[in-house]
Amino acid sequence: MALQQLSEEQIKTWTRAEKDEWWLKNVYRGDMAQLTVRSAVTGFLLGGILAATAMYILARTGIGIGVGLTAVLLPCARFRALSNAGLGSDFTVLENNCTQSIATSAGYVIAPLCAGLAAYMVMTGNVLSWWQMMVWLVVVSITGVLMAFPMKRRFINEEQMPFPEGRASGVVLDSLYTGGADVGLFKARLLYVTAAITAVWELLVLDGWQRLIQFKILRMDTWAGLKEPWVLHDRLDDYYYMALAKIQAAAPKILGTDIRQLGLRFTLDFSMLGVGGLMGVAVASSVLIGAILNLAVLAPIMIARGDIVARTLANGHVVPISRAEIVNQWSIWWGVSMMVVGAMVGLFAKPDIVTKAFRSMSRRGDAPAKRSDVLGHIEVPLWVSWIGVPVFGLAGAWVTHAFFDVPWLLSLVSLPLIYLLTIICANSMGLTSWMPIGPLAKVTQFSVGMIDRANPASNLLPASMTAQISMNAASLLSDIKPGYMLGGKPRHQVWGHVIGIFSGALFSVPLFFLLFLHPDASGVVDATKIVSEKFPMPAVVQWRGVAEIIAHGFHGAPATAVWAAGIAAVVAIVMEVLRLVTRGRFPLSAVSVGLGVVLPFDSCVSMWIGAMGFWILGRLYRTPGTRAHDIWVEGAEPICAGLISAAALMGICDALLNVLLT
Repeated sequence: MALQQLSEEQIKTWTRAEKDEWWLKNVYRGDMAQLTVRSAVTGFLLGGILAATAMYILARTGIGIGVGLTAVLLPCARFRALSNAGLGSDFTVLENNCTQSIATSAGYVIAPLCAGLAAYMVMTGNVLSWWQMMVWLVVVSITGVLMAFPMKRRFINEEQMPFPEGRASGVVLDSLYTGGADVGLFKARLLYVTAAITAVWELLVLDGWQRLIQFKILRMDTWAGLKEPWVLHDRLDDYYYMALAKIQAAAPKILGTDIRQLGLRFTLDFSMLGVGGLMGVAVASSVLIGAILNLAVLAPIMIARGDIVARTLANGHVVPISRAEIVNQWSIWWGVSMMVVGAMVGLFAKPDIVTKAFRSMSRRGDAPAKRSDVLGHIEVPLWVSWIGVPVFGLAGAWVTHAFFDVPWLLSLVSLPLIYLLTIICANSMGLTSWMPIGPLAKVTQFSVGMIDRANPASNLLPASMTAQISMNAASLLSDIKPGYMLGGKPRHQVWGHVIGIFSGALFSVPLFFLLFLHPDASGVVDATKIVSEKFPMPAVVQWRGVAEIIAHGFHGAPATAVWAAGIAAVVAIVMEVLRLVTRGRFPLSAVSVGLGVVLPFDSCVSMWIGAMGFWILGRLYRTPGTRAHDIWVEGAEPICAGLISAAALMGICDALLNVLLT
């Protein structure tokens, strides 16, 4: 069944009851299989894997990656292959949609683990238990689902808002099941082939995998005398420095500082190539400019001035100058300033997102829709929200108080902000597929933080709660959009979203402990080591930076860092205004430049290479219908997904192997 939709005139003139009757008659697929055992199990398992992948990339880049296309293509290819082999029946289009809804829901759960929750643990040194983290994530995420029910009828049924990301998933699903199956399977093969090539490379460069192969399987430590596993160097400049050492030549320096201390390294990182391909050349170029300006220009000057120095700890241990020290001692001030101000300007420059949201929600429903709810038998009853939101909202406030010692008053004060921020996020998602979670979370962080400046949890956790609730509500609406387009049951998608929440929590929380919270020799876990060179956690750095400004102001920061923060704020305003005036043609983004400050330089370079590579290929193979165009242009997203997912999963397994084998 080809996709059907109302015309612009019908959307403007029909009542909601008329739109609901039209949808029930022309689009609704009745009892077609949707939330089945196999779609639920597939979505649960796939969602857990994709949530782990998303957390790995978020910890390394601060960028949340979408998993929607991957969650559409992989189940379709798997069940179609089983069907062709006579081992089972093919997925229905609604089962596939339900699976991707569960998987994408799981991917959204991990956001606080690499942002507000982790920032709280870094600042306080208090490591939460795994069950506390799971309970908190599940409670606040389900609150977001409950917030979405009333908005669904307004934004989707009546307003027929586009929800571009959700609509794209609906179009892809429709093409897979109404004649475009060959295209979909071709993209799935691209994803699989790219993932296989990436996995082979990662196998050769990751020491955990080689420790397993060389020591545990081949026993090369006994018969070959190996003390450490042999691996290829993915940090390619290692070979350059080996050559310098052989000829006894000095390493390059900038103003007397070794470029390795500045963090100016080059690594062939497949996951970052994929992230760059998805983010685009403009954003990747902004990130690279931020990294170069910070590490190759400003940092050497500040080291020469003495504003960035090697630190001596109380036990006499000297912490040498490194990229992490550069960021923590000086760069964090101007980097966070640029990200926060740029995000705020970007939000306030779009007042229609706020005004349209409240105009839409404040309009009285039309009388016919009130008298007769033709979809009442398949919609989620509104009383579920009227009861559920207060109950789960209070539960969220209670666990925030009980687990994080946030005063009851501050937990409750943040609750009214949830409604405000959720409406804004949902409307923004419906119009642009962009959720202004970052800047909106800062509204809560500053609002609550000004009441209680002493306890970092008082601003970090309420802000995390409002951000997570808003994100889940908006993402559920985006997931419901393709189901609405394809004629699915709304209740089934809501249950699928809840399944995804449990999947994301169950898979990501244990992995968080295994990847980021390693005990020392005495068994003590140091929360400050959550942020590391391998996992720079840019979002954590930003949340912590704002919390420290709230708590301490600019006291203790070098005078040059304060000046740099002020200048960065002005530059961010200018850059965002130029983007507005030129209608997006100005190529630089203040938020992306700030992100480049806190990311490792080699990650920025790899992302830029990936973005530039796909941009060049897109220019070279512009002719539709050619094989090269199908692979490098139409297949760019599956290729990037293959690079990211395989590299992330191999990297996660490598980290676990290193923990288990050593």
